Amino acid sequence: MTRSNCENCRLRARYDRNPKSLLGRLWRWHAGWCPGWKAYMSSLPTEEAERLAREYGLPMRRSE
Repeated sequence: MTRSNCENCRLRARYDRNPKSLLGRLWRWHAGWCPGWKAYMSSLPTEEAERLAREYGLPMRRSE
């Protein structure tokens, strides 16, 4: 499996700079259902994944 690029995603960077921008909102909508984002979150240490879930207002889904 290829490594996720979620950490360096340009749309995610747009969201970080301006969450109300069209591209920022598009990323936020996409992250809510994206299998790649879910896999990326599962690959992170629990504390980091929880921090990102809070920061982006996304549910915390961990596959144990």
